[in-house]
Order: sequence, then structure tokens, then C-alpha cells
Amino acid sequence: MTHRSVIVEADGGSRGNPGPAAYGALLKDAETGELIAEVGETIGIATNNVAEYRGLIAGLELAAEHAPEAEIEVRMDSKLVVEQMAGNWKIKHPSMKPLAIEANRLAPIGTTFTWVPRGENVHADRLANEALDGLRDASGPLNEGGRAASEASDQSRPPTEEAAPKRGWGPPHDKPTTLILVRHGVTDATKGKLFSGGLASSNPPLNDEGREQARATGEWLAPLSGTFDALVSSPVRRTRETAEILAEFFDLEVEEEPGIAEMEFGTWDGMSFTEVHEKWPDELGAWLGDLESAPHGGESFRVVEKRVLEGRDRMVASYDGQTVVVVSHVTPIKTLVADALGAPLEAVYRMELAPASVSVISYFRGGPDADTPMANLRLYNARPTEIFG
Repeated sequence: MTHRSVIVEADGGSRGNPGPAAYGALLKDAETGELIAEVGETIGIATNNVAEYRGLIAGLELAAEHAPEAEIEVRMDSKLVVEQMAGNWKIKHPSMKPLAIEANRLAPIGTTFTWVPRGENVHADRLANEALDGLRDASGPLNEGGRAASEASDQSRPPTEEAAPKRGWGPPHDKPTTLILVRHGVTDATKGKLFSGGLASSNPPLNDEGREQARATGEWLAPLSGTFDALVSSPVRRTRETAEILAEFFDLEVEEEPGIAEMEFGTWDGMSFTEVHEKWPDELGAWLGDLESAPHGGESFRVVEKRVLEGRDRMVASYDGQTVVVVSHVTPIKTLVADALGAPLEAVYRMELAPASVSVISYFRGGPDADTPMANLRLYNARPTEIFG
């Protein structure tokens, strides 16, 4: 059968980034929707981006084999790959360049590249995951041992992204839930090194420098924006303002999670460390030496830890298997990092976290018990000026 136009759908993924990786690709007739060919294969240890490019290459190879004269539209949920192949974004990473060259060689003149939401790329995603789960032979088709398992999985899989999110932690081989943790930009209180708490505080806004910091972080993360599924902010003014600036780059609506608001400092709010020391030296000394101690009218580190981890659990459950940009504060982010590393909460005293910096934690299903996530700290306190400046 001759196909006048075809659609390539491709995806790739890594469990660990880098970690065990695979791609999936399929070819279908653009007019009838008929499936022409599909393939899913592991590629060893690689990053998500490498796996996605390998999926694109495999899909273009299917088109060359089965529909060499057809017009091609490529559909992927990787905005990075789509924009790079369309020539809109530069290819900076050395490992991406040879893959992009090969994909360009395989793509006939006139090939179009279209970004689609993850929910419209589930077939290619399934092929990649079947390969990672050992349900597909290297050549592509399902092996006999995996066919029944895959069919059963298809029956239980929600048909669209609009289905209710899964709850609980489930089997460990599922996609992780990744939180891209961004600290808010500076305020006048930040510059003055004043205690500045959450909603019960003076709640200062970003200043001009803070807004520029947020924009710089947004520009830095923008090439990855197609992989972000949601944007969540603490309800505090400075985090909400930072999130709204990031939303301009990511094309996402800002949602709120109160559990990740900053510690409440009570009567200390708006004061400097020196001022607090002069007025309440004993109270400050107790707070520095005891995680259960709290300023008058404020919160202790232990209280904040409980609140933050409960907020974390809500986000991981609500955005299961997705990547979420989370705009928060110093204490909540340090608390999440300490928990991810299995470090005592006292570790928060030994961390520095810059304004508008980025930290990344992935949570995998299937910890020591059904309700415990397995965490992987992937990045801490990164800033665009330090990496590219």
C-alpha cells in the first residue's frame, strides 16, 4: 500500500536520567490513522534527551522503510527536541549534536515537527516502557512472555490525561515524579537579611532585582518547558510573583500548595538577626540549638518539616509520574533536600540556598513501605549565572 502522508510518533525515557533508557516509535497513515509499524528498544544507560532523540531517529527510519515517498509529520512531547529540529533552539550539549545530525539526515525536506502534550503521545511512551520492562524483543514486537502483561496493563491504563490521578506509590518501575524546586527571587527583606516568614508575616513583594532573577531562571529553564506538566507555588506573595514570571516562559497556570510556605517567625518577622539577638537572646539561642523550639507566635523546624512533607506527599500524589516546577522558600526546600538525602533535619543549618536557584528531586514509587517515596537528589542550588555566566 502506498502512503501519501504519514505521522511519526516518538518518545524516549530514562529511569534515573541518566539511567536505564529506551525509546518507542510508531508510524501511521495520516489520512486513515492505520498503524503501519512500531518499535520499542532499550539503549543502555542514557539521559531522557538522548532517548528521545533515539526515538525520533527510529521513527524516521520506519518512515524511510515503509513510506519512502510520503510527507512526514513528527509528533513528540519533547519541546526540546521539537524546537531544536525545527531550528528554533540551538543544540548546545555535545551528546545531542550527532543525534540531531542523524535525525536531520533522515528527515526529508518538508518534514514538520509538532509538539503534543504527553497525553497525546501515550502509544510511543508505552512502547518505550514495554522495552524497559522487558516486554518487547529488541526487534520491536512484544515477546510472548510480555504480551499478556502488556494487554492487561493497557486495560487498566486511563485513556486520557483527564482521568483521575493515581494515588499511592505503586510499583518501583513507574516514572518518577520530579520536583523542580525554585527559590523565589530577592525582596528588600532578603537584601536586608531580615527574618521574613510566610502568610502571617509582612509578606514583602519581589524587588526589581528579584524580578530579574526570576526572569533569568525562567529563560534558563525555558528549553525544557515542554517537559513540565505543572507549576505550583507557595501562596506567599514573593513566591507567587516569582511563579507568575516563570509561567510566562512555561505557558502554565500557577497552582498553589500551602504546605510549602516559609516558616513563620512570629515576633521576629521583619527584624535582623542582630536585632533579635539583642531583644531575645535566650529565645534565639534556644531556636538555634533545638529543632523543637519556635519564636513566640512562630513555628519550629519540626513543625515546618511535618507541614512541608505533607505538602510534598500531596504534590507527588496529584502529579504522579510528572515533572512539576515548585516555587518555594529557603526552609521548605532545605527540608526536602535533607529528607531526600536521608540526612537529619539539622542538615538545614549547613546548606546555602541562593535566590532564584534551582534544585531537583525525583521521587520513585515503591519505598520501604507503600507510603514511602524513594528520593533521588539530582541538582542543588544551581543558578544560570554560575553555569553560563
